[in-house]
Amino acid sequence: MKILLFLAKGFETMEASVFIDIMGWADNDYNYNTKIVTCGFQKKVTSTFNIPVIVDKLINDINVDDYAALAIPGGFEEFGFYEEAYNQEFLNLIKEFDSRKKIIASICVGALPLGKSGILTGRTATTYHLKDSIRQKQLGEFGVNVINEPVVTDNNIITSYCPQTAPAVAFKLLEMLTSAEKSAIVMKAMGY
Repeated sequence: MKILLFLAKGFETMEASVFIDIMGWADNDYNYNTKIVTCGFQKKVTSTFNIPVIVDKLINDINVDDYAALAIPGGFEEFGFYEEAYNQEFLNLIKEFDSRKKIIASICVGALPLGKSGILTGRTATTYHLKDSIRQKQLGEFGVNVINEPVVTDNNIITSYCPQTAPAVAFKLLEMLTSAEKSAIVMKAMGY
């Protein structure tokens, strides 16, 4: 199964890399068939702190039916994250994944485009909780029931409240794609 890892401009590299590493371990060492496909608006996406990354696919090339899940790392406003994270084309892609009940996993402010897309209205989620909870307040403005917990799962949606939670989100995604037992095997192998 394939997981679409969407990299908006200004994404956090650490938050993206946990999906790559954890799904990579699951696929390579245990044959769990968890392949990551990276995607962006341009072939070269510049992350937070100006690290360039070449993605596998452009957003226009995506057929949602080809993917079991969507993974969204957060990013920094000052590096342009919301310019692409709030792009209507990306918001439509999020809605398409949700309408098919596919898993959507976000880390930190990666939950904000989920909120803006409307898929979290009336649902439970979280996002970045520090700096006077400004991002959680923004998420609440989208009609979301915001809970100040590290990782929140509401049916097919996983959200989290800071970069430190990144591995927990990726392992939860692996669990939802495979099983709790399989996720625990990879966790142990990686030293968690």
